[in-house]
Amino acid sequence: MAVAHPTGICGGIMPALRTGFAALTAAVLMGATTVAVQTSVTAAEAAPAPARGIAHLNTVVDLPPGVWTDTPLEVTLPRAGTHELDANVRGRLAGVPPVNTFITARLWDVTSGTAVAESERLVYQVIDLNPGNAQAGGNATAPISELIRVNKPTTIRLQGTRTDAVGTALVAQIYDDNAGHTSLRFDRVGP
Repeated sequence: MAVAHPTGICGGIMPALRTGFAALTAAVLMGATTVAVQTSVTAAEAAPAPARGIAHLNTVVDLPPGVWTDTPLEVTLPRAGTHELDANVRGRLAGVPPVNTFITARLWDVTSGTAVAESERLVYQVIDLNPGNAQAGGNATAPISELIRVNKPTTIRLQGTRTDAVGTALVAQIYDDNAGHTSLRFDRVGP
């Protein structure tokens, strides 16, 4: 009975298996390396636009009678969607009787050139029809809260107007200082 020598079998089959296994391992490793290189080259996603923001007036704006006056207070809604708009508007008025004068504020859509619907608010009014010449006046802060839907980035600005129904205001301002601030805030709440 003849017995085959183990080195004869190993000498023929084993080196072929080792070579095939080595080639298969190299192919798998190269494929894994290629995938790793491809995934590490992908670009990072752009950061999303902020969903909310707030700005402050930081100055005093004198209001002439009978015209809507722009203030420098504005925010930019960075993308399309439904936004809540909230403002706190501080006004100051003074006049000598007889006087009936008031400040109204509103939000203005700079992008479309139109007022934000129903955003007008009476900020402050001085009525003193008594005889005499003692100055009457004061200040107050009025809130504005509205919901707006925009189709593209949109700039919203605060405007004010003064109305002299009787007499003339000596002081009519929308202002901002450490005793009270005028601000405009937005928050994106939906598509």
